[in-house]
Amino acid sequence: MMRSMFSGVTGLRNHQVKMDVIGNNIANVNTVGFKKSRVTFQDTLSQTMRGAASPQGNRGGTNPMQVGLGMTIASIDTIHSPSSAEYTGNMTDLSIEGDGYFIVGDGLDMFYTRAGNFGFDENGNLINTANGLKVMGWQDTEKHEVPADKSPQSIRSIEIRKGMMIPASATTEINFAKNLNAETENNGTYSLPFKVYDSLGCAHNLTIEFTKTNANEWNYNITFTDSNVTNIANNTGTITFDNDGNCNIPAGGTMTFDLANGADNMSISIDFSGTTQYAKETNVDLSYQNGYPAGTLTDVTTDTTGVITGIFDNGYNRQLAQVALANFDNPAGLIKAGQNMYRYSNNSGEPQIGESGTGGRGAIAPGYLEMSNVDLSEEFTQMIITQRGFQANSRIITTSDEMLQELVNLKR
Repeated sequence: MMRSMFSGVTGLRNHQVKMDVIGNNIANVNTVGFKKSRVTFQDTLSQTMRGAASPQGNRGGTNPMQVGLGMTIASIDTIHSPSSAEYTGNMTDLSIEGDGYFIVGDGLDMFYTRAGNFGFDENGNLINTANGLKVMGWQDTEKHEVPADKSPQSIRSIEIRKGMMIPASATTEINFAKNLNAETENNGTYSLPFKVYDSLGCAHNLTIEFTKTNANEWNYNITFTDSNVTNIANNTGTITFDNDGNCNIPAGGTMTFDLANGADNMSISIDFSGTTQYAKETNVDLSYQNGYPAGTLTDVTTDTTGVITGIFDNGYNRQLAQVALANFDNPAGLIKAGQNMYRYSNNSGEPQIGESGTGGRGAIAPGYLEMSNVDLSEEFTQMIITQRGFQANSRIITTSDEMLQELVNLKR
């Protein structure tokens, strides 16, 4: 008689736990990056009243007789299914299209999360805005660029200060391309102004003049209008073309000149491989030039590989850092650590750290946040099922109590 009452008690207790899990799922229906949980049940030990017997002679075998002693929780599983993403327009908000996890830390412990609501603190650290944990990735903080070494052991916190500067870079190479008109008469000229930058970031105005000297031959002469430029060498030369209009001598040599403004003296390689000579209008232009003045960071943007690119007021963009991702052989084995974060466990496997889009880690979607994967229709259905299970088990207890009462009344 008492077995049924204790079975009902286990049913009440464990259906209450299932309702707790459902309630937590519904409470987090709008939590960024939340992954729902589910409860599964299993029966417990059974009392054997008669064992099984094998067939004997003309008599068949008999099955065992067992009475169950209730139920218990088999598992509470975290369901790491993907969810939809909400567009925010904030380039530091990141979502993952795949199975990866962002890595955040406090200097001592590492945590893993699907919630990519990130931003910068006053020191320029890229952090999880919910709890201030630093986002991990790859960055050379001295050069302010993505390093060549992107191993799992080299990840560190990312720091990008608004208003940071990149130093000037001197021009060392200029390339010319497009056409010099083959129908130009001898001694016909074409001039093109352009700029180069010294080691201090100062711009120097130059002009290159092309003069046709023969059927397939042009001379060039580079001049300066800058009083700081002295001792110019190798600033003239000849460009020849074949009968098909292709450049025969692509390299124009290395032009050198000294500077009187305190910057390093300059040496610039000149290349004409992109120029042609066809019977079309002359439109020769500068196709490539390195070097730039010093610049101040004005904005950042992030791409699908997690690379954070700085936009500087000198018109130059530089890759400043890259966000790292991790994935696990068994994500369901991760331990919830609160605040949308997980820790790895013995059954999740070690974190496999790498770049976005590699190793099954998924791609990063900048400007989006992953929403909760809680399905309200499913949760309300499970709530009804759980409520009915709870009611049925309470009925077992009250009915067993009435039967015990009848037993007590037998002595009257």
